Amino acid sequence: MAYKGIKLGTISSNQIFTTLNKWHGLNTALRRILNRNAFKTAVSDKVSGSGLWDRAVFALSARSNAEEIDGVLGFEEKGKSLSIEEASYFREAIVALRLAKEVIKVQQGWRGNAIADLNRSGRFSRSLANSCTDWPCLLFDLLSQAAEIDHFQPKLVINNIEILRNAMLTDDSTVCGSMYHDSLIWRIIALGANERCLPVVLVTSDSYYSYQAFMDFGFPDIFISRETFGWTPQEAKMHVVSDYFTHAEWMVIDDVLGPNPRHLFELYVLKQSNYYQKLMDNEASTFEDIVDAYLAYLQVTVVNPSMEKALMLLQKFADDARSGKILDDRLRFGAPWRHPPSSKDHTTRLEWAKIQLMDFIQSLVNTEFGINYLADCSLEILDDPAAVALVEVGLLYAQRDPSFIRPISKGIQRCLVRWLVQERMQLSYRNLLQYLWQRVIRGRSYRHLMLQEGYNK
Repeated sequence: MAYKGIKLGTISSNQIFTTLNKWHGLNTALRRILNRNAFKTAVSDKVSGSGLWDRAVFALSARSNAEEIDGVLGFEEKGKSLSIEEASYFREAIVALRLAKEVIKVQQGWRGNAIADLNRSGRFSRSLANSCTDWPCLLFDLLSQAAEIDHFQPKLVINNIEILRNAMLTDDSTVCGSMYHDSLIWRIIALGANERCLPVVLVTSDSYYSYQAFMDFGFPDIFISRETFGWTPQEAKMHVVSDYFTHAEWMVIDDVLGPNPRHLFELYVLKQSNYYQKLMDNEASTFEDIVDAYLAYLQVTVVNPSMEKALMLLQKFADDARSGKILDDRLRFGAPWRHPPSSKDHTTRLEWAKIQLMDFIQSLVNTEFGINYLADCSLEILDDPAAVALVEVGLLYAQRDPSFIRPISKGIQRCLVRWLVQERMQLSYRNLLQYLWQRVIRGRSYRHLMLQEGYNK
């Protein structure tokens, strides 16, 4: 995107220098780069920062590949439509962008030992974390300044950003993944709040960004979320039929898993594997067998671990209620979760949490997995700790218009039913009586919140 901004004339060498100079002392790094490039003329101590920048751009241009730069700028496509001055202007901007990266790399090298010590000690340093995100944040700043309506309107889509938040550290070249992630988000927010920032779209199945991030970062209006998930069936069919799946295979997928892009991608990978080839060599096997195998994979690797996390959240709710941290209004008369165990015993809290979760899933089944949480304007389901827990772990999603709460896909929906059946089969006689008593006496019923006429499924 920065290269495109340069080609459109909205990012110049001078703009790169000004933006970089706002946050960095450049003189020492530029002198180091000039010495490393064997700059023949001695550089006086009285030379200004902009003079050092111009000399460094010139030195870097001398050792850059002119054909490569012209290829980046697409001069071959433009032919001879540019004058020598215009071509030089664009080339200088490209070299200046590379020089900016070189400056940041030099300064990062000076902090190498400090970052290594930070990683060993496990402490936190905002300055060191920010130094590791200097390069992407410089690009954010440049692109945000360069944006013009109807001329250059960049936006950035970051897929699976939760991988960065949970990334493991493999060396000491940078800070840990969670610290890098937080620094990047903080600086994007600061840029948007204090100056201006291009639109940044985070595509993720981690509901942390919908329900927790705005509290952690303190900007509730920054994270606009809880929208639709994935493709509609028509969009998915247009993308995958004939290229990846046959029409007959698509009909099975749509009925069992739904149009969720993640399911489609993982199922296609499974279809290309040796396991699928061996399975299809058996005359008795069909495509439905591979879908069943994928559902089993989804159950074991996604749904069951997420349900364990949901149980932990419900146990925490019980502990908070015992400690008086839950508002009385949320524990009002008639609420199925009104009487969490007062004991500190872990087993008792786990049994209560499991019964609450099973009760909620059963009520979800009874509503055919479609709840309109604004149907009676009470928002009562949003007080339910089981509903909140399943949304937080990413198995359910809340959509604003129309106002649905339901599983993120048909595949997840099927896995939730399997989890409920499996847990019911494993209940002891005492726990089964507790569960039946919960269903009959205090059980949830959200049938009055089922999808109303006028809302599309």
